[in-house]
Amino acid sequence: MKVLSAQAIRDWDQYTITLEPISPLDLMERAAGKCAEWLMEQYPDAPFFSIFCGKGNNGGDGLVIARLLLENNYRVSVFILEFGHKGTEEFQSNLARLHKMPGAAIHFIQDEAHFHPLSPGTIIIDALLGSGINRYLDGLTAKLVVYINASACIIIAIDIPSGLFADTSTRGQLTIRAAHTLTFQCMKTAFLVAENEAAIGQVQVLDIGLHPGFLPSPAGNYELTDDELIHAIYRPRTRFSHKGDFGNILLAGGSYGKMGAAVLMAHACLRGGAGLVTCHIPRSGYTILQTAVPEAMVMTDPDEDILTALSVDTAGLSRYDAIGIGPGMGTAEASIHVLHQLMKNYSKPMVVDADALNGMARQPQLLKDLPPGSILTPHPKEFERLWGATDNAFNQIALALEKAKELKAVIILKGHHTFIATPGGQGYFNGTGNAGMATGGSGDVLTGLLTALLGQGYPSEQAAVLGVYLHGMAGDLAAAQSSQESLIAGDILACFGQAFSQIAGLSG
Repeated sequence: MKVLSAQAIRDWDQYTITLEPISPLDLMERAAGKCAEWLMEQYPDAPFFSIFCGKGNNGGDGLVIARLLLENNYRVSVFILEFGHKGTEEFQSNLARLHKMPGAAIHFIQDEAHFHPLSPGTIIIDALLGSGINRYLDGLTAKLVVYINASACIIIAIDIPSGLFADTSTRGQLTIRAAHTLTFQCMKTAFLVAENEAAIGQVQVLDIGLHPGFLPSPAGNYELTDDELIHAIYRPRTRFSHKGDFGNILLAGGSYGKMGAAVLMAHACLRGGAGLVTCHIPRSGYTILQTAVPEAMVMTDPDEDILTALSVDTAGLSRYDAIGIGPGMGTAEASIHVLHQLMKNYSKPMVVDADALNGMARQPQLLKDLPPGSILTPHPKEFERLWGATDNAFNQIALALEKAKELKAVIILKGHHTFIATPGGQGYFNGTGNAGMATGGSGDVLTGLLTALLGQGYPSEQAAVLGVYLHGMAGDLAAAQSSQESLIAGDILACFGQAFSQIAGLSG
């Protein structure tokens, strides 16, 4: 699913109006009709709807919703915020139609004295401001939003919560705090970043039949990964395949007390489809790993407790199709030296996670030796250690894209909607996963899976998109079997088989 800028969506509206063709008034009727259908389905016994409208096209949507609810015998009051102008043509047309409706209660808000009491149980519809705003709320509008938020009523935002910017940050600013946001045709970037969680609530994307031929400019637009995209990436196995077709993988990680990270990474790499997996670990972990993951081969470090040196030279490293490093390895100088050794002697893409990222943050020159096509998987704090803090999520996304281009690497910025930044400038938000996956070891499982996909020959961008999606899908399956609260990393791993089967089914 495309994630479009506010301007691109306006262009799509206009494209539809011209090419379908359809009048702007009829397109508004179609969009508001979808909202009204959703409201009646979700709240069939609602005692009262209070609809707050501005005088733009977002307010016009609110007026159409009011009329349609009245036609279906709901009790509705409309409150129109006065801005000192008549409003758009579509707003005025729909206001005239609403005035003709029996039982229409229309109120105009000129000042705070016109803030009517909101009864408990009222469903509030926010149709004050759409996605075209470019300044923070102030004056009477801000006071009204504070009043609405304080009502303790359920608030439904139309298109976007009033006060929220679609494409840039409004962190720390006043916005409507909606329980649900009903948006049209596609996601907006604002709905995919954690800083806006309190404003947007649950987002529902309503298909309003915009013309399918529209091709937006790629600038400022992203993609939300979905079944269609994954179907295009996934490559089923052929009947005459053998283990040599699916990658010879080297994994490096673990330290005394943190061998579990290496175990999870190795298990995930094997469950991710790797043909052969070798783990380079401290000597103290030999029995642990050979017992926990008998399918993996093990080579031990000279040191008992940490990684200090690889026992293979450049020629030996070249036989590996992909390398994953970082989980549980610690950040001792000697362990960072192993990372340095790999960077200098290995030219194929690597997956770099956890303490390997922290080692790079301590020695930034290591980033210059990163093999092209490598995949970095920082969580937000690791990202900050590498490239510094940013003021908001939008700036962090922009920085991730900048660094991906600079390093010729894929950067996976982990979060609820994990963001994947690619060297070519394309960005992907992940469409699977849940809060139960915020648990120790989840990232180690992802590292193993990503390395397996790289080793099987998936290009780095495709490995990242498919891996993150499959990892999140396995987390969703695991949460459905137990709960988000009880979810552990091993549960995600245990659901890889189901997730692969589900993805394979997309190609059936």
